[in-house]
Amino acid sequence: MLREIVFDTETTGLNPLSGDRVVEIGCVELIDYVPTGENFHVYLNPERDMPDAAFRVHGLSNEFLRDKPRFVDVADSFEAFIGDAKLVAHNASFDLGFLNAELSRIGRAEIVSERIIDTLVIARRKFPFGPNNLDALCQRLQIDNSRRTKHGALLDAEILAEVYIELLGGRQKDLGLSVETQVIAHTMTARASVDARPRSLPQRLSPDDLDRHAEFISGFGSTIIWNDYIRQKADS
Repeated sequence: MLREIVFDTETTGLNPLSGDRVVEIGCVELIDYVPTGENFHVYLNPERDMPDAAFRVHGLSNEFLRDKPRFVDVADSFEAFIGDAKLVAHNASFDLGFLNAELSRIGRAEIVSERIIDTLVIARRKFPFGPNNLDALCQRLQIDNSRRTKHGALLDAEILAEVYIELLGGRQKDLGLSVETQVIAHTMTARASVDARPRSLPQRLSPDDLDRHAEFISGFGSTIIWNDYIRQKADS
């Protein structure tokens, strides 16, 4: 069983090192590339004012966030939900940087980069000429993102889960029945039937050939390897 967590964050800005904070976390659980319906979602009080530029992106105001929990208040439940699963995000270095800044601020261990799967990296390999932002990928992969009028962590995680599955080959990946897999399987079966030999080939070495060969190699000293080789050839 493969457990992965697709996640997204919303923040007060672009740089956690300059004091920007996480204001929303959304996580979606996948088991073997299928959403289970288990989610983690929380709004957070950033303990600072919301800049206008960030508010225009996600619509989370100072008034709305004022009575929400702080990150320290939800850290236990967040860590319990993600467990030791792989974490999937789009442009993951951004979200990971913010989460690690929050974890570090309260003395918790940071999330190591080895746990991260970045769908932006996958998309750039699959579609090298872009664009590869989430909206563009939804359009290219025919995923409905009409609900995405503003950025929202849980909604974006749900959409990203669909994008991630499609980037890996779609629902067929779950069943192991992709066209490529079927072609390989049929090819191997066909080759096996062609390569199968219904009966052994007739012996190509006569007794006289074997005697003359034995006489030829008798002057080489040890003849064990040569004799074994010619015996195997005779039996094939």
